Amino acid sequence: MELRLPELAGENLVAFVLVLARVGGLFVFAPFFSARLIPRQVRLVAAGALALALPPLATGGRPVPDGVAELVGLVAKEVMVGLSLAFAIGALGAAIQAAAGLLDAAIGFSLAAIVDPVTSVQNAILGQFYSLFLVMVLILTGGDHIMIAGFAASYEIVPLDAFPSMVTLSSLAVSGFVQVFVIGLEIVAPVLIALIVIDAAFGLVSRAVPQMNVLFVGLPVKIIAGFVVIGASLPFVAGRLQAELEQAVRAALQVLGAA
Repeated sequence: MELRLPELAGENLVAFVLVLARVGGLFVFAPFFSARLIPRQVRLVAAGALALALPPLATGGRPVPDGVAELVGLVAKEVMVGLSLAFAIGALGAAIQAAAGLLDAAIGFSLAAIVDPVTSVQNAILGQFYSLFLVMVLILTGGDHIMIAGFAASYEIVPLDAFPSMVTLSSLAVSGFVQVFVIGLEIVAPVLIALIVIDAAFGLVSRAVPQMNVLFVGLPVKIIAGFVVIGASLPFVAGRLQAELEQAVRAALQVLGAA
């Protein structure tokens, strides 16, 4: 039997491109993988390494299309599937940002916003703290492995030659968007409740003692109380983040498989 190396290399190259088109979404929206703290060259190398490792699983022994028109359509489909799946998973990172922004505004840290090294956008103190805390939790609990396993499992639901409906992809994005507000409120609810109680207490004090500068006195109290409650809630937040990531991956795969 004659070994046709060009044909073999061509099939592997096509499979590599198709897999890269899907896993590339992981480095666009998914938490940790999309962090601007990681140099772009490192992310490109990591995406290429995943694309080299996954083709045997992605193809499943099926022949890879070689037509140009068909290949272009498959690449576009893989990009949409990867972005939709990563967007649904990335809701966790967006929830952290939204929740931390709410806390920064409630405490008063939003007046001192600087560039966040994880997202490369202006963010206040708690926004940066929670972003780095999320990255640390994902690394220590194997969150990166969970996300990669989720993308690998997506090939069993949507093979390379299958085309999911646009309704399914839209449902993935919508489900991720809805979870942003729910997860964010769950994470910062204890701190937010404590700050509301402190504001209410100082509101009563200002009515009883109008001469007191409530802003001058209340700001340090809110900062100290906020840090105390945040420190006390971090162990529970870490467990919640891990559970929410697993749930997000599982829910995204279920929505993808409902087509």
